[in-house]
Amino acid sequence: MSDPNFQLPDFLIADLYKHSIVMAGDEPKTERKPPAKTAPAVDRQWFLGSNLRKITLLVSEKEAVYLQDDSLQFLSNILGACKLNLGDVAIVNHYNDAVDYHFIKEKLAPTSLLLFGVTAEEVQLPFTVPYYQVQKYDDRQFLLAPALNTMLGESQEARLEKSKLWLSLKKMFNI
Repeated sequence: MSDPNFQLPDFLIADLYKHSIVMAGDEPKTERKPPAKTAPAVDRQWFLGSNLRKITLLVSEKEAVYLQDDSLQFLSNILGACKLNLGDVAIVNHYNDAVDYHFIKEKLAPTSLLLFGVTAEEVQLPFTVPYYQVQKYDDRQFLLAPALNTMLGESQEARLEKSKLWLSLKKMFNI
C-alpha cells in the first residue's frame, strides 16, 4: 500500500471504529466487553463470488477483506481443477464476518461448505472432524482444512497439504 492516494472503503473504516473512542457526558467508567460478532451488515457485499453452485468457502485472513491475492489465485486454480470458478462459490472471510452455520444456511443455502483455517466450533457446528475428511450433515457436505497459507508455495509441506486437499475435493465433487 505505497500509493499515497489509497483510501479505505467506507464500510471498512466503519468496521474498524465500531466502538466509541471518546466517552460523552458523565458516564461511569466501567470496562465494556465488546459485543459478540453478529451477522454482517446487509448493506454491503459480505462474500466474494456469485454462489451459483451453492458452495461456500470460509476462510480466515486477517489482512484482507476477502482473501489475499496469493490465496485467491490458489483457490481459483483449485476451483478450476474441480471444473468450478469464482462465480460458482461464495467466499466468506470469517475473520471479518464471523457468521455461524445457521446464518450461512439461511442466506447462502450451501450444498457444500469448505472451512479453511476456521473450526467447526467457530461456526457453531455440533461436530468436529479431522482435516480433509468429507462429512455429511444436515443434507450438506463439509470439509475442514488448515488455513490457505499452509498450502501456498512449493515446499514439501505445502505440496503435501495440497495433495490432501485435492484427494478430498475429488471425493467431495465426484471428480
